[in-house]
This record gives sequence, C-alpha cells and structure tokens, in this order.
Amino acid sequence: GRVVFTKQAEPVMPIKDPTSDMAIISRKGSALVREIREKQTMNKSRQRFWELAGSKLGDILGVEKNAEQIDADTAVVGEEGEVNFKEDAKFAQHMKDRGEAVSDFAKSKSISQQRQYLPIYSVREELLQVVRENQVIVVVGETGSGKTTQLTQYLLEDGYTRSGIVGCTQPRRVAAMSVAKRVSEEMETELGDKVGYAIRFEDVAGPNTLIKYMTDGILLRETLKDSDLDKYRVIIMDEAHERSLNTDVLFGILKKVVARRRDFKLIVTSATLNAQKFSNFFGSVPVFLIPGRTFPVNILYSQTPCEDYVEAAVKQAITIHITSDPGDILIFMTGQDEIEATCYALAERMEQLISSSTRDVPKLSILPIYSQLPADLQAKIFQKAEDGARKCIVATNIAETSLTVDGIFYVIDTGYGKMKVYNPRMGMDALQVFPVSKAAADQRSGRAGRTGPGTCYRLYTESAYLNEMLPNPVPEIQRTNLGNVVLLLKSLKIENLLDFDFMDPPPQENILNSMYQLWVLGALNNVGSLTEIGWKMVEFPLDPPLAKMLLMGEQLQCLNEVLTIVSMLSVPSVFFRPKDRAEESDAAREKFFVPESDHLTLLHVYQQWKANQYRGDWCNDHFLHVKGLRKAREVRSQLMDILKSLKIPLTSCGMDWDVVRKAICSAYFHNAARLKGVGEYVNCRNGMPCHLHPSSALYGLGYTPDYVVYHELILTAKEYMQCVTAVEPHWLAELGPMFFSVKESDTSMIEHKKKQKDEKTSMEEEMENLRKEQVAEEKLRKEREREKRVKQQQQVVMPGLRQGSSTYLRPKKFGL
Repeated sequence: GRVVFTKQAEPVMPIKDPTSDMAIISRKGSALVREIREKQTMNKSRQRFWELAGSKLGDILGVEKNAEQIDADTAVVGEEGEVNFKEDAKFAQHMKDRGEAVSDFAKSKSISQQRQYLPIYSVREELLQVVRENQVIVVVGETGSGKTTQLTQYLLEDGYTRSGIVGCTQPRRVAAMSVAKRVSEEMETELGDKVGYAIRFEDVAGPNTLIKYMTDGILLRETLKDSDLDKYRVIIMDEAHERSLNTDVLFGILKKVVARRRDFKLIVTSATLNAQKFSNFFGSVPVFLIPGRTFPVNILYSQTPCEDYVEAAVKQAITIHITSDPGDILIFMTGQDEIEATCYALAERMEQLISSSTRDVPKLSILPIYSQLPADLQAKIFQKAEDGARKCIVATNIAETSLTVDGIFYVIDTGYGKMKVYNPRMGMDALQVFPVSKAAADQRSGRAGRTGPGTCYRLYTESAYLNEMLPNPVPEIQRTNLGNVVLLLKSLKIENLLDFDFMDPPPQENILNSMYQLWVLGALNNVGSLTEIGWKMVEFPLDPPLAKMLLMGEQLQCLNEVLTIVSMLSVPSVFFRPKDRAEESDAAREKFFVPESDHLTLLHVYQQWKANQYRGDWCNDHFLHVKGLRKAREVRSQLMDILKSLKIPLTSCGMDWDVVRKAICSAYFHNAARLKGVGEYVNCRNGMPCHLHPSSALYGLGYTPDYVVYHELILTAKEYMQCVTAVEPHWLAELGPMFFSVKESDTSMIEHKKKQKDEKTSMEEEMENLRKEQVAEEKLRKEREREKRVKQQQQVVMPGLRQGSSTYLRPKKFGL
C-alpha cells in the first residue's frame, strides 16, 4: 500500500487566486526585462552586472575594478606546481574593511552608543531573566530591533559561553557573513577569533570562537556528526518566520535535543507576530515581545494594476530622485535577472537625463544585492555613498528582514517575489514569480521607517493587497523537492518519515517524488532504506545528483576530473563579459569550448588556470572571474578532504574525457533530452520543450547531438537548458534502465519483458518480506506492552488484609 503522509496530496501553490490581476502579471513577467535581455543575448552570451568594471556603463554606475581584476595573483608556486592558497585566503578585502556610518544617527554616535539605542537594550535584563527561567523561548521583535546582533552578545556577557558556544542560524549566507562582521566590530575582536561564521564551503571559526553565525544548512549537517550538539550551550534560530526548508527540519531535531539535554537552551526569533505557532510547537513556551521603535511610514498604492512592475519601479525611482527630499531608495525586485535589468535601465535613463537636462542632476549610486553577487559588491550596500549622491539599492527579499541598511527613507515594493516551487510537469523545482504575502508586504514597508519618517510606494492597488495576497507565506517544505531532506532524515535513522515531528508536514506527493528520485539515483533501496551509495552521498554538502556524479567518478576512474566539474558548478559563473568588449570576451570564451559539453568546458577552464599557476592577470586576459575560480579551488579542496575521510583514492582519466561524460550522464539521466529540431530538444520523459542557451558550447555548432543531459532548466521567455553535455543513447539505457531501454528484435523483446517481470516479482517479494518483518516487530511490541501491563496489575496479598489494601495506606482510626 501507499503511505499517506498528509491529507494534502499536491504541493501547495503560494498564491491565493490564480485568476487575479497580480497572478496574471506575475506569470507574464516584465516586458522591459525581456527587451533588455534580447538586447544582450543578441551578442550571444549573458551579461552580469558586476562585470561592468572598466566599461563606460560601469563608470556611470560607479563600478570600480577590484584588486583582483587589476593585480596579478602573487601566489607562491611550489615545486609540484601546487599553490598553498589557504595561507592568505582567509578573508576577502571587503570583510577586512570596517563598515562606514551612513545615517546622521550612525555618524554622530559611537558603536557602544548605537548598541544602547537599539530597542532590545531597554529590555535586556527582563529578556535574560526569561532565558534563565526557561529552556525554550520565542522572541518577537521587528527587523532592526537588535535581535540578531545583540542577543548573542548578551548571552556571552551573562556567562553562557563558559560551557559552550552560542550559535545563531540564518536562512541566508549574506546575512550570516554581514552580521558576524558587524558583531566582531562591536566586540572589537578580529573576525574568526571570538566571533566567527560558517556557510557552505567557508568556515571562518576557530578554537577561540564563542559566538558563531551560520546558515541553517550548516547546523543541520552538524547534527549528522553530533546529534546532541554538545559543543553548543545556546542555539538561536533567527528569522524563523521565513520558514526555510532547513529551519523546519531543524525545529523537529532541536525539539528532541531540548528533551535530551537539560542544560541546552533554544531561542526562536521572529520578526512577525505569528509566533504563537512556534510557541505551541515547543509546548506553549513563553513569547517575549521587544517593543518597537519605528517611525511612521506613509503607504501609497497604485491607482491601477501595473502591467510591467520593472518599468514602473524604474520610473518611480527616477521620480523620487528628481523630486523628493534626500534619503536613500530601496527597490524590492524578484530576482537576479530583474535586478540586473533594473540597474541597467536606471543607469541608461540617468545618462539620458544628465545629457538632456539643462540643470545639474544629482548623482544616483545604483547598488544591486542578491545571493549570487560577488561578496565585495554585496558589501557596497552598507558603505557610504559619495557626497551629494543618493543610494538606490535594488534587492531581492533578502532586504525584507535579514539585512538592515541605514538611511532608507523610500521603499518601492513591486509586490512580487521569486519562490522555488515543485513543478509536477517538469518533475523538478522551478523558480517562479508569485505575489508576496501580506506579512512580507508589511515587512517591506517597515524598511522605510528605520531611521526617520518614510514613504512606501506599493506598485499594486489597495484592493490587491486586501484580496489577492495570502496572509502569510507558504513554508518551503510544503512546496519544494525534498531530496536532500529525505536523505538527511534517513541518515539520522528515521526510517519512517511519519515519525518525524514536522511543524507543517510536507505533502505526500513531494515526499514520494523525492524518495523516487533518490531510488532512481541508487541512494535508496526497494524498501526505502539507504544503500551504501546513499550513506556516502550524505557525507557531501551537495545536491544528491552532484554527490552521485562524484561517486560514479570513482567507479569510472575519473574522480579528479569530476571533482573539478562539481566544484565549478558549486560557484557562480566564472565567465565575465564587459559591455564595450563583448566580442573580445566571446572570442576568449570560445577558446575554452569543448564542443560536446559545457561541463567539460568548465573542466578545461580550471585546468588551463592551474597550468598558468593560478594567476590573476591570466584570468583578466581571458575574461574570467579570478574570485569565482579561487572559490572553486577552495570548494575542491574541501570535497577532497571528505573523499580522504571516506578513504576514496583520487583517480584520473587523463585526456579520455568520454568517461567523464558518462559520469555526468549517471547523475543527470533523468534530465535527458532528445533532438527535435534545430537547437530544439524535448525532455525524454515528459516531452517538455527545452532549448540550448546561446552561451552554451553546443550552441551554433555545425552539428547538434541527438541526446543530451542538462544540469537544470531556466524558465524565462523559453525553457533554456543550463550546462548541457552530449551523451550516447546506450549510456541512458545502461545507467537509467528504469526510464530507457534500447529497441531490439522480437526475441530480445520477449527476454526484456521476462526480465522486467522477474524484477517486479523480486521487488514484490522484498516488499512482502519487509511487511512480514514489520508485522512481527509490531506483534513483539504489543506482547511486551501486555507483559508490562500484567506486571503492573500484579498485587502482593498479605494475611489479614482485604485484597487491594495496603499497610501503608490504611487510614488511622481515632484513638489508636
């Protein structure tokens, strides 16, 4: 029979009414983004905003060349040709620079005075008293109240770090890094000493670390090695209202830790008032409210629905800049593409304005912020703008709650955000645009009232806010693929996922689909337990297909090459394309192309960089991001450490790259596509159309392979395949027999059917044996319970006493 996980079968769509104006506009997307994208893709490859350094547009935007783009890499090369890059690579320059004051308040007060001004300071003693008296508490305080930066320091000052670390989890990498940097400045200690942070592939915490900020995924992986989290005295689950996938799983795990360890304290913080749910989950624990200190925000709605939210946001920002009082602008956009298009359009219109205007136009400093942006450019949003310039920050929902930027007086809220939602038609997760929830819209408007009275321009109608938005966001666990979570829970010996304590149980369709995908990859056996490959896959902080690719590299004797490819896929794109040197950069990129594969192209780039002693000037000459390549080198080093711990030797196939393509096929055969027309493919499993991206090594070749596998699909104007490799059709049949088989003659078809029937019979036998085992276990459990009850009912009979009475419990008679 089929196990039913929840009453709700399908993934939850984070939308209230699919026929509403906002839902229709979110599906249509922005015409301005399409127009700008077409302009750029005509030149064959996608341009990234931070690649403008040294170009004319870059000068207008104020994007300067960074040290890595100007200087050669001065790394010392050993006799073996290896570089000890770990010596000086602990911090990038932006993490060493001290933050600058932006608002008048921050300029006029010292850091210790700023700490005392935060709303949390006024309730410091009451808060610490509640923490002392309870093992679990929920703290509610709006963004900017000081929860994230101050709570850890208060616990340190109160002596909690004498017997362990204070850990604080963040749903986002950018927040973990920037908050750790700020707290180290407040404590006047070097980052990595008393205050550290850990994100995937980057651990900046030492033996002296007392306060550690980390992503929730890092803490989740730590529970694999140490289920009781013994090194932590207190864990603060920050930004819990965001309900990220890892946070929801951590809730269930930490609930058990709290029950086992009486000395352990858990603090859950939330910026919204729906904290009662967290309190109830942990057994009606106390909720502590931090009083707010925000200024009034004037909210202005659009009169009519905006057909193009990017165009409307650009116009509104220019209007504010020209007509309004001083104060920085924050625009909430949906994702990287839209942010880059907004920055491009703003810069273009500012240039037109400056050239056509007779009077002086004040400078506008346009700053993007999203997770894939290089970290030194992310840090720019916290830096002071030059004199007479106004900052305009264009951000994803990361600026809703995770980051607090000083000096914002104007917020432009498009009303949309990108969410990862499982798409049953594609059989995988897809990032799609949806209207945000009311709670998120309120958080966005609150950003304008941090340093003074502000204004929020909502690019949607008041009726849309009241009628078309959900009250709260849908938790990620109810709408995405759960492959990693299932793998993790299975490794924690939770065989039946029904036993796990989820705050909001995931839909059965998601769980079953994730288990099926893991079975297809060979991580789970026919009865849903981890296989030997599955146990090894758990060790890697990678998506299951990438972990499978590594392990297949070992079998096919090409681990060294596969390791490099996996590392390159784990960092943002290493190619850069300055606008005024587009043709040169395209020509440089084409030199690295390996015609059969984008994956092998990445391998080729890394090998050439290594052959040139990892030099920075070589990267600049070949239009490559030295920062991205260095990050890939660090990731590679960490994955090698994991391979050593598993006693897996490093093997190489030299230049025989066909076996590398086979290893790639073993991990992504479920994303196989066959040729249908010129440059057009269809997914072999569901017939969905997919196209080669113009930046692919296979695009524009004299021939197009009949079969390819791809890393992921990008849903824009078309469905583009990202990172494509040509494969042999018989590999698909060999590595993915559950999906593919080779057409054969009649006799072999009969044999094939017989083989299928035998496999089905053996699987049914396996399931029947498991069912018998479970019945026997249940019978044994009931027998033990019955024996226990019988023992409890047994009584000692004493002479002279009525049955059931006791010498100790008889009431004394008066006078005796």
